[in-house]
Amino acid sequence: MKKGKIFLIPTTLGDSELDRVLPGFNLDLINNIKYYIVENVRTARRFLVKSEIKTKIDDLQFFELNKHTDIEEYSTFLKPALSGFDIGIISEAGCPGVADPGADIVKIAHEIDIDVIPLVGPSSILLALMASGMNGQNFAFKGYLPVDNIKKLKQLKNDELRSRKEAQTQIYIETPYRNMQLLKFMIDNLAPTTKLCVAADITLETEYIKTKSIEEWSKKTPDFNKRPTIFLVYA
Repeated sequence: MKKGKIFLIPTTLGDSELDRVLPGFNLDLINNIKYYIVENVRTARRFLVKSEIKTKIDDLQFFELNKHTDIEEYSTFLKPALSGFDIGIISEAGCPGVADPGADIVKIAHEIDIDVIPLVGPSSILLALMASGMNGQNFAFKGYLPVDNIKKLKQLKNDELRSRKEAQTQIYIETPYRNMQLLKFMIDNLAPTTKLCVAADITLETEYIKTKSIEEWSKKTPDFNKRPTIFLVYA
């Protein structure tokens, strides 16, 4: 029996119009998928309803994949593909598999020879890098900095040193309600000449993307509290 395929389906980065950030091909494709691996069922259902799929939502089957999912369940999520059915993977926002637990499922799919198809869509990390004016040929996505301030300072200073030595852009994300704490921490601990790009609400009407030196940021810091934000550092 021919195996189904795994489609990595990007979603919007917030409440933006689908046709602004997603190709029509994606929306046509999801009309043919009945099995979904998602980070949050409620969010995924809302996205599919907004996509105006023809299939009734209640006729779809969802497997939830997040930090609460038992790792032993992962392989069972792929059983429909082994029976010939395509599966869609949908994250909370943006591209599945990038800073997202979907990567664990994709790893298993490769191990059991299921084809994986990435679809075009918005990635806040790449869009922020594109707009930052920083080095797009040598960059590192570091995810979340440690919560502990001593460990955070050590990593941040090490990353800044590497950026200076290798001309490498350092990219971070943070839980939205801790944005201002991280921004203040960077301002207090990075060199005055180090460049910092703050990219918030990417693709939304409230989008804000600015690159300034730490010294410039220290004079005025807009409020990014509870706004999805990417931080990029370039020494």
